Amino acid sequence: MGRATGPEPLDGRPLGLRLVQKASSTRLFAKAAPRVIPALDRAVHRLTGGRVLLSARMLPGVILTSTGARSGLPRRTPLACVPQEDGGWLLIGSNFGRPAHPAWTRNLLAHPDATVAWRGRDIPVTARLLTGADRTAAWREALALWPPYAVYQSRVEREIRLFRLTPRAPEAAAEAREP
Repeated sequence: MGRATGPEPLDGRPLGLRLVQKASSTRLFAKAAPRVIPALDRAVHRLTGGRVLLSARMLPGVILTSTGARSGLPRRTPLACVPQEDGGWLLIGSNFGRPAHPAWTRNLLAHPDATVAWRGRDIPVTARLLTGADRTAAWREALALWPPYAVYQSRVEREIRLFRLTPRAPEAAAEAREP
């Protein structure tokens, strides 16, 4: 017999994580989160010199700096991501299950060259909108990391956009893979 460590995970996920995922699937969360979470993430990220993202306590995260589709100005957006073994990232344009695509997805479609802040480093990347089999495989990966994405998709008529970010320089990919 193993020692008791609290409530046994029903599906391999700790109770606390399951509760956060359930809360993040609510419509109230979808209303409040887009205003609160990015503002907190940007502030903490700035105060810690790029070393900490609060939301990364639950999900891996980056700060995406893209070029505004209309303004041409730099736009910094904290985002959950799915790190890839090759040093790239998947970004999920869920917008917390709200009807419109998030602005950062329009920015990447207009200007695919961007930068991500990852583990205290700024890494130049190129974004590619995923379609077909690439999107299907990436969607499965995203759902494995954060099942509430399925709830977000069920609330909206649009297909949630998924992007693959690839470091532009080989040395940047190697740095991204380092722990």
